[in-house]
Amino acid sequence: MKINGKTRTCGLVGNPVEHTMSPMIHNTLAEELGMNMVYVPFLVEDAVDTAVKGAYALNLLGMNVTVPYKSEVMKSLAECDELAEKIGAVNTLVRVNGGYKGYNTDITGLYRAMSSYGIVLEHQNVIILGAGGAARAVAFLCVYHGAKQVYLLNRSVEKAQEVAAEVNRVMDRECIIPMSLKDYVCLPEEKMLCIQATSVGLSPNDSEVVIEDTEFYKKIHTGYDLIYRPANTRFMQLVKQQGGKAYHGLKMLLYQGIEAFELWNEVKIDDELSNKVYEIMKGEMNIEE
Repeated sequence: MKINGKTRTCGLVGNPVEHTMSPMIHNTLAEELGMNMVYVPFLVEDAVDTAVKGAYALNLLGMNVTVPYKSEVMKSLAECDELAEKIGAVNTLVRVNGGYKGYNTDITGLYRAMSSYGIVLEHQNVIILGAGGAARAVAFLCVYHGAKQVYLLNRSVEKAQEVAAEVNRVMDRECIIPMSLKDYVCLPEEKMLCIQATSVGLSPNDSEVVIEDTEFYKKIHTGYDLIYRPANTRFMQLVKQQGGKAYHGLKMLLYQGIEAFELWNEVKIDDELSNKVYEIMKGEMNIEE
């Protein structure tokens, strides 16, 4: 990669940022497309507003935002995409006149990843495990893309009720149904898509799962785990044991990066290049599929 006076810079702001795979994704894309762009991580220990102003002053083309700043950074934006504003979280900043416009490519990347596996949300009943920030965003995504009913299962039913009330209000539909984890037995007698949106099962705690009972997994035709390390989570194993299909979240990571890159550079990444980067990512993580 040749860096000169015309090189455009993009980066990641967050804390921590040491283990991010984003530089590999973006620098590979730039190199493959012959673009004079470099992507680097920036550790921001506090004052993300100052970091955003500094990035604009330094003529950075765009940035990704990771924990703990995805919501806080919204106060520093010149504009915000409609879906990101509804979700209340931003992970991609695109340079515009006077500042940056915020997008949530985590969610559009998740949708693109699921679509690549033939997963459909429109007119479907969906189970979401969890009620944290990731589950909240997934709930918005499901409603945005026309899911019929979304059953939000969480250990704390009060937290699930809070998220359900907010999503139903913002999206102006009464389709998120909050439930306690133990009440999965009350789910309809049909097979559904289930999105695992908690950190349970994340390496090194590979043997953990939110619900152990195999009866629950008989209700799932397709399981999508946002976790990608390990590549075959206990949740995925249980889904497959009951005859369902199951996928990990590495493609979500890939496509959130690709969507950010496309926004910054006003290009479209084709499937061939997407697959090439995905193979490199799998190699980096020793993942076999």
